[in-house]
Amino acid sequence: MKSLGLTGGVGMGKSTAAELLRQRGHAVVDTDQIARDLVEPGQPALAEITAAFGRELLGADGCLRRDKLAEKVFADTAARRQLEAILHPRIREVWQAQLRAWEAEGRALGVVVIPLLFETQAQASFTATVCVACTAATQQQRLAARGWTAEQIRQRIKAQMPVEKKIAQSDFLLWTEGGLDVHAEQLDRILRQLES
Repeated sequence: MKSLGLTGGVGMGKSTAAELLRQRGHAVVDTDQIARDLVEPGQPALAEITAAFGRELLGADGCLRRDKLAEKVFADTAARRQLEAILHPRIREVWQAQLRAWEAEGRALGVVVIPLLFETQAQASFTATVCVACTAATQQQRLAARGWTAEQIRQRIKAQMPVEKKIAQSDFLLWTEGGLDVHAEQLDRILRQLES
């Protein structure tokens, strides 16, 4: 089985690329979703997070208030590293198990979406890596459209490796400035190269 690590800057089109891959019948797992699953009520990671950052991060329903956690960790590098130490090993364990399961099923390709792929040194686990990217202006527009403030956008971008470095380290670049058809055409070209 070939495996593809999909990365890129926040708001640059990773989810769209993942959806296009799913539409083409490929198996895709997103580490953002894994992270959400790991902090559900009753999960050990949630207990560890509340022990580290305080019970005020829990809503009345016992669910993690992700907005409050984000406020805390994106304003404080040490807090962000502490959270990453709790979550990253667990996230890696889940996606690696998923790749093994897909291989056992005889799938031709397994895709893992990892925003912090290079930051977590995960690239060695993949046949190839793809960086999804766009201009900084487009990124700002997309994130503002999500309702993020200028400060939230600045903090999220600062928390990641500069996209230029991600592009330089990736095997393929998926440039998402054009329409969905251009996006899809580039993706199909990458898949053809990967298969050959």
